[in-house]
Amino acid sequence: MTGQLKRLAKRAAIGAGLELSWLLALAGLMRQARGRGVVFTLHHVRPHVPEAFEPNAHLEITPRFLDAALGRLKREGYRFVPLDQVPGLLAEPEGGKPFAAFTLDDGYINNLEHALPVFERHRAPFTVFVAQGFAEGSHSIWWETLAVLLRRQNEIHFDFGRGSERLALDSPQQQWHAFDRFAWYIHRSDEAGAVAAIDRLARENGIEPTDITRELVMQPDQLRWLAGHPLALLGAHTISHRALARLPEAEARIEMQVSADYVEAVTGIRPETIAYPYGTPEAATGREARIARNLGFTLAVTTQPGLPSAQLTGYLPRMSLNGFYQKRRYVSALASGIPLKLMGR
Repeated sequence: MTGQLKRLAKRAAIGAGLELSWLLALAGLMRQARGRGVVFTLHHVRPHVPEAFEPNAHLEITPRFLDAALGRLKREGYRFVPLDQVPGLLAEPEGGKPFAAFTLDDGYINNLEHALPVFERHRAPFTVFVAQGFAEGSHSIWWETLAVLLRRQNEIHFDFGRGSERLALDSPQQQWHAFDRFAWYIHRSDEAGAVAAIDRLARENGIEPTDITRELVMQPDQLRWLAGHPLALLGAHTISHRALARLPEAEARIEMQVSADYVEAVTGIRPETIAYPYGTPEAATGREARIARNLGFTLAVTTQPGLPSAQLTGYLPRMSLNGFYQKRRYVSALASGIPLKLMGR
């Protein structure tokens, strides 16, 4: 089975699981799965512009869907709370209204342009996690660079470690194959070196990766303005957005500490929350939780699916509002916790 077929099969299976979860929740079954509340993770919030090749579609939802999601949760009795209140809410006696908190990773400018008006309309607090290298335009966003590069070229040549290879890019299938090769390369070699090699390839083909970053990400003056908004909090998201668990401990610590220093310098407020880049079990381990605690972070979030519990272990799970599943009933399904039970979690 090709990588694209595997992706489609996985999406179909997840969609079927969400449909089943919604039906079970609608029938009033498995109510014990819901828990105390839910923390959602988002990335881009913007009107969708269709492309034949969209490797990052899962990271994008529309403002219309976000509005529908918040409306659905509100009708189901959820109270919208800031992320930093979650630990206190988990320590309260059970029986209160469930809560929902919203987080957005990477600091995209569309969070300001398109997400903020929706959060304002529903009076929903939210946290934006800021990567210093993205905000300053000094670091590229490799998945965004690749999306542009692979759409524009008919072929490219790249050395994945065994000599230069030609990659044909005449169809979405070939583009997906190339994207998968690059993602594998990044996550299984020195990440900084791999990203630098992709940046060089992009520049050889007339694309400046940091221009893409500057176009997509909020700059310091915008972050400063957002930090003053009564609904917004800013959190740390490292400097370079590398997988922390693959870095030497001293370097991981610097990534986390300097990121917090940067947010404080820009906004005047030291962040108490951090989102681990990628947020997977392979990217963030117990070591990173210990470093975060030692640096004074009171809350650290992952992308690992789950509902928060009173037994915080240094990793707060989040449920993704994913571009592939933009249906209101799926929001109900995710908040219900039933998909987790169906997965055996």
